[in-house]
Amino acid sequence: MKLSIERKPIRVNPDPKRVIARFFFNGNDRAKEVIQKVMSLSEDIAFGIVSPLLQEYSKRHRNITRVLNRHCSKLKPLFGQLNIDFDTLTVYRKLLIGSYFTHEYSIESAAFFNPSVVEDPDQTELEDGERRVIISFRAVGEGHISSITFRRALIDKFNNITVLPAGSYIDEAEVVRNAVYNKKLFFDKAAVTQINIDVLSELESKLDHHFEYSNLRRIIIDSQKLQESDIKKLEYDKVLWLADSYYEIVFSLDTDISDRVIFPISEYERKGIEDARFVQFTDDDGTSVYYATYTAYDGSLIMPKLLQTTDFYNFKIMPLYGDGAQNKNLALFPRKINGKYVMISRIDGCNNYIMYSDKINIWEKPILLQQPKFSWEFIQIGNCGSPIETKEGWIVITHGVGPMRRYVLGASLLKLDDPGVEIGRLKEPLLTPNSDEREGYVPNVLYSCGAIVHNNKLIIPYGISDSSTSFAEVDLDKLLERLKQDGV
Repeated sequence: MKLSIERKPIRVNPDPKRVIARFFFNGNDRAKEVIQKVMSLSEDIAFGIVSPLLQEYSKRHRNITRVLNRHCSKLKPLFGQLNIDFDTLTVYRKLLIGSYFTHEYSIESAAFFNPSVVEDPDQTELEDGERRVIISFRAVGEGHISSITFRRALIDKFNNITVLPAGSYIDEAEVVRNAVYNKKLFFDKAAVTQINIDVLSELESKLDHHFEYSNLRRIIIDSQKLQESDIKKLEYDKVLWLADSYYEIVFSLDTDISDRVIFPISEYERKGIEDARFVQFTDDDGTSVYYATYTAYDGSLIMPKLLQTTDFYNFKIMPLYGDGAQNKNLALFPRKINGKYVMISRIDGCNNYIMYSDKINIWEKPILLQQPKFSWEFIQIGNCGSPIETKEGWIVITHGVGPMRRYVLGASLLKLDDPGVEIGRLKEPLLTPNSDEREGYVPNVLYSCGAIVHNNKLIIPYGISDSSTSFAEVDLDKLLERLKQDGV
């Protein structure tokens, strides 16, 4: 008899009106032409063009003048080449030039899916049995570029879910680059990205055991000046791109969680930030921090990365290292086990592995944990977010891919003190696409990146054919009973 699961009568849909103002650049030659044309305008004409633009787009963006000024400032080297003194430009001319190098990007216009859920750091002013949560989503826009967006939701004592409306504005974070790099780890990662080995050897010999971004950048610029080949210069750029993969981002304190978007920043993630799996991690001293593993994609290579925050305003981002961090689908356990960090991954694309580490960003020696067993998962099995601790063991929501590339959700149970041991696995899928869930950007796909327990019910947010998100609920005790009954 199939385990009973309740679908919630709620869907979170993408909103194409949610746009960010991005830098638009079509190359140096065309940019110089545009700059010269704007410089040929009188001050009155320039003001007459930009004034209504500011009035119109200030209704769509939190601080459009700051954005336009920032985009104009990115062109400073070109002004120098045109013998134009950037500092003498009037405020309105700078804003007008910035507007020609800005375009709106609708972050949710193509797809909106693969949610994860964690407890909101703010649990004040709630009634007994209520819980405030933060849900993350993978949002996809033009060019199939993925970013991370958020919504806040309230779960009441009856497990009814209310997803709060998104705000009117979207805010990108300020980027801070103040990382100190470990030379060995940095160049180990660089080797995996297939950067020219001679370039790596040269730079490695010129850097200290620990180095800062500014030092690396200075050495790279000096080395590029000695190169005549554009191909060789590109290899140096790639090293800098890797360094750009370490950064911090800071959101304004006056933004709502739904206003914040984590958009690709470094060159190694320019094609997308995919499938963030958020987890509330509890340290040995009882303090909590939120981590998320995600996949950065540059159009050809993927790079597993780790995101860290305590408040969802300030985030630290870094790559993950090691043989176990070479593919997608990494999910961190919510606490250490036997003194070790623990991670599930799918390094070969079709099986689940488990890894243990003393350091949260270094993952070696993956151990095979699960292989496809049932017909609905013959193509691959993977995790759908961080394992959930129960008195009976760790519940792992899995995804299985079967005939017609249909994605379904399953569940497994791992031993509490030794999660490399599987106690049970559902023989039948926990959730499969029904007739209302089959159509979308990618048909026949149900997928999740994290679940949560509330009032002894397991609540699973799940993406519907990569187009929207809904929620399902299953009784925790009944699920555990079935997992133990089905066994392995």
